[in-house]
Formats: sequence, structure tokens, C-alpha cells
Amino acid sequence: MSASVQTSVITPPQVLAAKGRTPLVCLTAYTTPTAKLVDRHCEMVLVGDSVGMVLHGLPDTLGVSLDMMSMHGKAVRRGLEHALMVVDMPFGSYEESPQQAFRNAARLITETGCEAVKLEGGEAMAETIRFLTRRGIPVMAHVGLTPQAVNAFGGYGVQGRGADSERIRGDAIAVTEAGAFSVVLEKIPDPLARRITADIAIPTIGIGASAACDGQILVTDDLLGQFGDFLPKFVRRYADLGAQAEAAIAAYAKDVRARQFPGPEHVFGDTPAGKPKREIG
Repeated sequence: MSASVQTSVITPPQVLAAKGRTPLVCLTAYTTPTAKLVDRHCEMVLVGDSVGMVLHGLPDTLGVSLDMMSMHGKAVRRGLEHALMVVDMPFGSYEESPQQAFRNAARLITETGCEAVKLEGGEAMAETIRFLTRRGIPVMAHVGLTPQAVNAFGGYGVQGRGADSERIRGDAIAVTEAGAFSVVLEKIPDPLARRITADIAIPTIGIGASAACDGQILVTDDLLGQFGDFLPKFVRRYADLGAQAEAAIAAYAKDVRARQFPGPEHVFGDTPAGKPKREIG
């Protein structure tokens, strides 16, 4: 399955069927222009709660609201024609009960037009995932390092090392059995990611995991060099647009202060160009 030749929106069953085949490509988007850029190159586009840090300057994802996810989801929807659109459920919108999760997931789907939602958590969220999928809401799960649990973890460290590997593996099995159509594996050791990918029947989407995963996801602003607050080890920068943008802005500021912009070609005269003023008399 290749998004570059797709003529219709990719569906969760198609993603599920891609298990063990050509790796799935997934990137984040929060705006219409970015959605248009990534659409044809990706099987899935995630409207991630990372938007809180990348666009809103929050220190973590915990302050992201349903209203924010809905707003950015609507913007991304306008830019997609092919990729499957997944929207993150923010912290506090699904943990209380399966019923709460259904209400808020249904809201995101109806307001944004997304094809699926993503929620964090493994075995503890299996009942909720089962509740949603049995009611027609496709779910992408997320185990390993789950950023919404940063306070419980005490930071953003690697998960699943040593004896802790069985906890992560158990989480991946639980979300699979609950009906998730795919699962993000974040910041876990390569051998564990390989083992989970081989053990479960749904595609694994790695971020800081292993090239053996069934797909990969990165924050688009990270790979483009547009978000410079920090650079995780698992990110490869394919461009440095942030530095290029800053250089362009500095050049503009210099020209303005030197009265070199705007130039004659950027301003308007009393008469339209090419049309001399008509003389009377």
C-alpha cells in the first residue's frame, strides 16, 4: 500500500492489512498547509496532542484540550485527500470511563471528520478500547512511553528495559485483543520492539523503537527542524527550516531598517503601471 498512488482515503482495515508488508509512513500535522504537504507521502496523518508543545508553547501535552484537538483536526481535514486521519484524545478526555471516552471520541469524529482516534495506555485502557471499537470507533493504541503519564513516569525516559519489558509486551497484547487496529510503540528498546512486532497481529508504529516495526511516525516539525526546543535521540532531521526561516527574517529586518525594503518594484504609483496619466487640454 502506497499513499502516493492512492485515489481514496485509506481506511483502518487497510492499515490493519498492511501488517508485515511495506512499512507504513505516518507524520503529524496541525494545520491545513502541513496536511497538504504530507498527505500523498503518508498512509496515516496524526493530529497529535504534541500540538500543545509545538504550536502553543506548553511544557508538555497535559494542558491540551478537546477544543484544541477539534480546532486543529478541522484544519488538517481540509488539507487531506488520501491519508487516514487520526486525532489524539487529550489527557482527561477518556480515562474516567469507557462512556466518557465514547462521548469525547464521537465528538472528535463528528467535528473533525477523522477516521480514527488515538489514546494512550495499555492493559488499563483495554476495556475502553474494546468499548469504543465495538461501537464503531477505530482506535490506534499507544504504549511504552506515554507522554500524558509523564508525571507518573518521572520524565521521558526509555520504558521497557530489563524486567519491565514484560509490562510493555503485556500492554501491546492487551490493546491488540481489545480491538485496536494499530499501536504506537514509543521509546522502548529495539529488541523489545522487534519482539512485540513479531508477537502481535496488528501493525506496530515505532517512534524511538525499531526499524523492524510495521511503520514509523515522527513529529513533522522535528524532522523539518522547525521545533528547536529539544531534539530527541530518535529524530533524524531531514531539513533545518527553522534556521533558514530565522535567517530570512533577519535579512528582512535588516532591509527594513536600512530602508531597502520596500523597493520601487514593491510600491504603487498614482497611475497603474503601463498606463500613462491622461492629459486634458
